[in-house]
Amino acid sequence: MTTLDVPARPAVRPAMTALVLAVLLAALDQTIVSTALPRIAGDLGGFRDIAWITASYLLASTAATPLWGKLGDMLGRKRLYLAATTAFLVASALCGLAQDLPQLIAARALQGLAGGGMIVLTFALVGDIVAPEDRGRYQGRFGSVYGVASIAGPLLGGLFTDELSWRWAFLVNVPVGLVAVAIAARHLPAAVRRPAARIDYLGAGLLAATATALILITTFGERWGWASPGILGLAVAAVVLIALVIPVERRAVAPVLPLSMLTSRTVVIASVVGFAANVAMFSVLVYLPTYLQVVDGVSATLSGVHMLPLVIGLVVSQSLAGRWIANPAHVRVVLVSGMVLNVAGLVLLSTLAPGTAQFVLVLYFLVTGVGVGMVPMVALTAAQNAVPATDIGAASAVVTFARSIGAAFGVAVFGTLLGGDVAGNIGGAFRWITPLVVLGTLLALLLPRRR
Repeated sequence: MTTLDVPARPAVRPAMTALVLAVLLAALDQTIVSTALPRIAGDLGGFRDIAWITASYLLASTAATPLWGKLGDMLGRKRLYLAATTAFLVASALCGLAQDLPQLIAARALQGLAGGGMIVLTFALVGDIVAPEDRGRYQGRFGSVYGVASIAGPLLGGLFTDELSWRWAFLVNVPVGLVAVAIAARHLPAAVRRPAARIDYLGAGLLAATATALILITTFGERWGWASPGILGLAVAAVVLIALVIPVERRAVAPVLPLSMLTSRTVVIASVVGFAANVAMFSVLVYLPTYLQVVDGVSATLSGVHMLPLVIGLVVSQSLAGRWIANPAHVRVVLVSGMVLNVAGLVLLSTLAPGTAQFVLVLYFLVTGVGVGMVPMVALTAAQNAVPATDIGAASAVVTFARSIGAAFGVAVFGTLLGGDVAGNIGGAFRWITPLVVLGTLLALLLPRRR
């Protein structure tokens, strides 16, 4: 097996600055184009295929997640992180300079491929930079960045589109990313690499194909028809591909998805909980602004302002949760508490109706934000702390992969449940996804105790 020497821990503050900047860029690019899409389609003449601008990024970033994690374990995370960030900046420039829709879609796919690597390697690098008891505290910062980016992305996209050009939604990444690369090159730890095993290309290909099928189903199910031959064929393909993964990975010399990840109760539970939590998180972050704009009649900018209680709850709970789980014995309690608050938030949001008082919305959003903030990074930290240092990248990739699928699933299914009637269907949509989060809460109770 390939092994990596554990690197000496660097100065935490500058290293974390580079990582936070990278996560901010990758997270923003999942949402920043949403308000710019109509203008992009008008300029590049592609209204019919506009969904691929978002789908190509999501597909590429999710499909390559397991491979990035394993390659980081094998070859050293710093060099791959720098390569991924550089590729992301090149792709961002290509997006900003695209002259037609096929060029933009191709550049977005490259951007997603690199962005997925940035996310996975960033989470894994935290394991190299800080001690296990401090990982939750620092991982919490990334969760806060995700929450802020989910709100700020559409606002910045609209601002750039209205005041400058939609191209700046991509070009702005370049100067910020160059700063992140410069800091990372100087301050991130460089692990010693010992490439003693071949790369598991077959396993990586199967996982990428599985992710592609799942993302296509969730992204285009409503547009193509959930019972259409294309969607049913993708569903069958996904089942077959999943069935092939285990025997292939069992025989691989250096599996991209070590089966120990699937036999680790902590990693499996963390992945399922992460999936359920992201279904709730992205349903809330993507569709509540739409509700505020359509039902309450506020502008896109003001909808972001109305979401501030949710973002504040998310940021504060992320920070506190990270500190609480410095004691490993608190991990399960924090994770279960976060999931319970997620359920409470969804139950409250299921009562939304036209005319709901503003102070009631503030309360609902605050409870939801606290619940949303407590879970994702705690689940990731629990998985990282349950595996050897040489498998941190693989464990991070498994949990991140599950969360990515959860995000796509949540956005697609919630959108389908809403249909064309946001005011009439939003309460029912929240009620439909609540049982999934309840299931995640029950699984979190099975997390092994740590002392």
